[in-house]
Amino acid sequence: MNSTKKLADGYDIPSIGFGTVFMKGEDCANNVAQAIRHGYRLIDTAIRYDNEGAVGEGIRRSGVPREELFVTSKLRAQFYKNPDVALEMIEESLYRMGLDYLDLYLLHWPNPKQDLYVQAWQVLIEAQKRGLVRSIGVCNFMPEHLNRLEDETGVLPVVNQIELHPYFSQEEQRAFDASKGIITEAWSPLSRGRTVIYDETLKAIAAEKGKTVGQIILRWHYQLGVIAIPKAGSEEHQLENLAIFDFELSDEDMQKINALTQENGRIDNQDPREFEEF
Repeated sequence: MNSTKKLADGYDIPSIGFGTVFMKGEDCANNVAQAIRHGYRLIDTAIRYDNEGAVGEGIRRSGVPREELFVTSKLRAQFYKNPDVALEMIEESLYRMGLDYLDLYLLHWPNPKQDLYVQAWQVLIEAQKRGLVRSIGVCNFMPEHLNRLEDETGVLPVVNQIELHPYFSQEEQRAFDASKGIITEAWSPLSRGRTVIYDETLKAIAAEKGKTVGQIILRWHYQLGVIAIPKAGSEEHQLENLAIFDFELSDEDMQKINALTQENGRIDNQDPREFEEF
């Protein structure tokens, strides 16, 4: 699996990645190593996940050269207040993972009530200048947040990682991202194995294609031009999630899946205009 997308800064990012939220310790290290050996090249973690050390250990165990991997982490919002501390935490991400640089570093949430995300974005710009990170982006940023970054710093993110799955397809946000040259990335693309995975429409499409519902959902993301980063704790699911490049969804299939979106489709009601991460 070597399908990639071109970021606005010229770097290539894999079209599907491996998420590590809720994974820790030995289990996380083993899963990351196994995922890389199976062909994943995009590995996603965050300070908030408390597993950067285990992810780094998994990278080392995989035996795959560092330059073949695309590693992402994220700055937790509690560190936005002090720019010096924020920069130190980016360095800590590198030290925990045992890496010389990160391919992509993201602001995890805008936390608009705190009104510190522009200041935090300037820290990421500085980290990029220092060579700590190659590409910089954000998570969960709405159009008004992205416009403000552009207006006040002149620098746009190359990635916006947002909640995106068939019950919350984020059509307007995806269109806005695209209009700014920002690649949309989906967290919890399979809705954390909750409601959407049991949808009857998706089951019918999966049965027709001879694929699993998860594969149908991930193929839908791919055809939307969205990068998905599903978490998979078993070898079976790791392999299954990568096997989405040998079939296509028809326009009718895509329309049926697009029609499943719901206004209140967020998994845990984490609206970036209100949700505060600390």
